[in-house]
Amino acid sequence: MAVNKDPILKRCRSLQLDPSHVGIFKESKRTSQRNSYRKMSEYGLQLREKQRAKFIYGVQEKQFRNTFAKASKKKGITGENLLIMLEERLDNVVFRMGFSTTRREARQLVVHRHFTVNGRTVNIPSYQVKPGDIIKVREKSQSSPKFKEIKDMEVGIPAWLSVDRDKLEGSILADPTREQIDTPIEEHLIVELYSK
Repeated sequence: MAVNKDPILKRCRSLQLDPSHVGIFKESKRTSQRNSYRKMSEYGLQLREKQRAKFIYGVQEKQFRNTFAKASKKKGITGENLLIMLEERLDNVVFRMGFSTTRREARQLVVHRHFTVNGRTVNIPSYQVKPGDIIKVREKSQSSPKFKEIKDMEVGIPAWLSVDRDKLEGSILADPTREQIDTPIEEHLIVELYSK
């Protein structure tokens, strides 16, 4: 399984992205002045937007392309469908519920079988959750220091999720709308890139 091991702050700098969107609350001391005087081409803007989405959600190229193909077959606006599908990945939902500090950590916790979906252990980060699904930390994992520390954390939970921190479980209330997705992505540029 391919894993992105790029230095996070360096990648954020190159994509002109605030590190807080990937769960890192550190500021880079360096400034990205390289090529700042050059105007970016239309293709460059589209490519950067796709790279931003891939980096934020921790998805590799092949998986991202497959998700886009599925989103384009769904009813509605393709760009919005793509973002909703990325938001409904299990690793992203675990991060949004506050059961991990970053999406990378959420991915690792899912792969290590710390979560159940509707009572069944799921270790696939790209698993698509649906409204009504209940995500819970496994009984065996609840006693670990990591999840005891997470119980005490306070995080903002999106309106499409509900979380019970004492029981370390949460549920999907509804599909997220575009207004509820706070990632700084202009999805129409990704659609334009793939429609060439």
